[in-house]
Amino acid sequence: MRQVVVATTNSGKASEFAEILGSVATVVIPGELPLVAEGGASLADNAFLKARSAADYLGCDAVADDSGLFVAALGGEPGVHSARFAGPDCDDASNRAKLISKLGGVSDRSAYFETVLCVCAPSREMEDAAFFYGRCDGFITDRERGDFGFGYDSIFMPVDGDGRTFGEMTAREKATMSHRARAISHLRLWLAEGSQ
Repeated sequence: MRQVVVATTNSGKASEFAEILGSVATVVIPGELPLVAEGGASLADNAFLKARSAADYLGCDAVADDSGLFVAALGGEPGVHSARFAGPDCDDASNRAKLISKLGGVSDRSAYFETVLCVCAPSREMEDAAFFYGRCDGFITDRERGDFGFGYDSIFMPVDGDGRTFGEMTAREKATMSHRARAISHLRLWLAEGSQ
């Protein structure tokens, strides 16, 4: 079975990778990685920066992702800045609080999550990397609901769901429809077909 090195320190992301790739690859989470400034103009740029940095550091192929929440009423914010929406040293709770505050009184609460995965070998350029995309449409709730997940999960209700937020779903339930799960599923198919 192929080994896939996932460049993340986020245990929630690591679980999603392991859950979906389990039958085609052994997911390895490195214990230490250099910090990467996510200064790219797009999710793909940031995913590449992280994958290339990990590949160079570890000396093997690495996969990394970048995800963003795009809210229609905010012109696509927070988008590529989702992880730092409330400031450079913010946490998930402050990001959610800022988003709910900015949407106060707004009727259009439509939004979508997008994930871009990048698989990169050491010393390779962006055009040599492989990219996989996933998207999930939904709505931002007016308050937090649920204790599962991470990031914006407790305020995002997917269109394809049953009225619960991602924060109210188990990891297995979320994996049937999330943006990251969809991107990882494309990666899974690529790996199963021999990475050609």
